[in-house]
Amino acid sequence: MKKLTKLAAVALTGVALLIGTNVKAQTTPASKLRFGIGLEAGAPTGAIHSGLGGSNFELGGTARLQYGTSDHFALTLTSGYYNFFGKSYDATIGGVATHVDGQSFGVVPVKAGLKAFFSDNVYFSAEAGAGFETKGAKNTKLILSPGLGWANQKWDVGVRYEDFSGQSQNYGLVGLRVAYGFEL
Repeated sequence: MKKLTKLAAVALTGVALLIGTNVKAQTTPASKLRFGIGLEAGAPTGAIHSGLGGSNFELGGTARLQYGTSDHFALTLTSGYYNFFGKSYDATIGGVATHVDGQSFGVVPVKAGLKAFFSDNVYFSAEAGAGFETKGAKNTKLILSPGLGWANQKWDVGVRYEDFSGQSQNYGLVGLRVAYGFEL
């Protein structure tokens, strides 16, 4: 399953790069620097969802700097904070049944990426970077994140799969980002 997820992420990134070389114009002018602030929500997958004390929901915020290199292609730099809310569960501890409140934890993502517009306002995206866990072992995870989105002069709405891997505990999330942006 882990290899299949990584293979899908690499395949989507490759498709975005190939399509990005022969696409229609986006609505954002070329060579413009843009800044966006977004609200993130997601459904965790993998070990973080299925494990005891895992998470069923992620909520966070991100800031993205975008530089349009042409009418159909942009480079991105994204960072922010994701909070994975811990889920409660029942357990037997020392022969006594008890209710345990799951621990929430956070990840600070730092990602570089690209957007390739293949139709008016519609784009493929691909990002890669590091995720710094803020609780527990405080591991650093490799992040790979393909996605699809819609953007105009002010709004950017995108969906993506984000894979966090490293230190033998891999997990992911299916996320939605709604952002407001402006030219710098």
